[in-house]
Amino acid sequence: MRFAKKLLPVGAAVFALIFVLFTAQVYAQVPPTAEAAPGLINTGLVFENTLTYTPIQHDIISHVLTLGYAAQAAGFVYFVLSSNNIAPRYRLSSTLSAVVMVSAFLELFQLFQNWNNAFSYVDGLWRPTTTAFSNGFRYVNWSIDVPMLLLQLTVVLGLTRGRTIAYGTQFVIGGLLMIYTGYIGQFYEVTNIPLLFLWGAISSVFYVYVAYVVGRMINRSADQLPREPDNLPKAMRGVFWFILVTWTLYPIAYLIPAIAPTAWGAVTRQILYTVADITSKVIYGAILSYIARKRSEALEHEPALATARR
Repeated sequence: MRFAKKLLPVGAAVFALIFVLFTAQVYAQVPPTAEAAPGLINTGLVFENTLTYTPIQHDIISHVLTLGYAAQAAGFVYFVLSSNNIAPRYRLSSTLSAVVMVSAFLELFQLFQNWNNAFSYVDGLWRPTTTAFSNGFRYVNWSIDVPMLLLQLTVVLGLTRGRTIAYGTQFVIGGLLMIYTGYIGQFYEVTNIPLLFLWGAISSVFYVYVAYVVGRMINRSADQLPREPDNLPKAMRGVFWFILVTWTLYPIAYLIPAIAPTAWGAVTRQILYTVADITSKVIYGAILSYIARKRSEALEHEPALATARR
């Protein structure tokens, strides 16, 4: 609790500093007139809007986005229907997963509509329209989902209220700083690649910090989980590596405009984002649900025992 109180002003100061730096960059790049010169690409345009796509490329992205929001809808149904199999002590984990599913579904469905409105089929190719596609919706969604995904760990581990608040504060502050610095960086992916790398590097520092806190929390708490009939300490430590692998897909997708600024690069980027969304939210939630159900069996929670006997 004391650590959380000390961390809050530090986090607020870092947020304020980042806001000042971003505002200074924006003002430094805004022309004195409101209208851009003909042919000028304004800061903030994502690189998908600078390309034309074949029917195959456009359809792949459209279908991948559909898969993304459909998976979140399916996950929502699963977490709601299976929550009764988990003891009340750990049921909040399923509730948080369901909230994450709703948030991700709304964002990905909006992104799907945005993609289809941003291009029109002309002369055999899908070409940009006056409506711009934006990956910024993803960052808005992550600012909701990331704290909830990490707080699920504290529920499943059964941490005390004080430790939950301490770790939760670190997760929220570190996670939001990771997301918002990346959010700033993506505005420069077309006009200023060095700034894309700079903000990406800052975001990665917070990512490493969050990963360190998660790893430390799991290593300190996992051995308190039951070892029979399943080795839950090993399973929980596996969750850490699962987070590390699936979350690393996001910075790879972030860098695509710099390493593969082509239509197929855009296709690859949206596939990476969608795979990361499904694995880090739906599958991750299912894994934690399994661990929570096994912990419920140890408490002799009848619905969990009935499910285990099937």
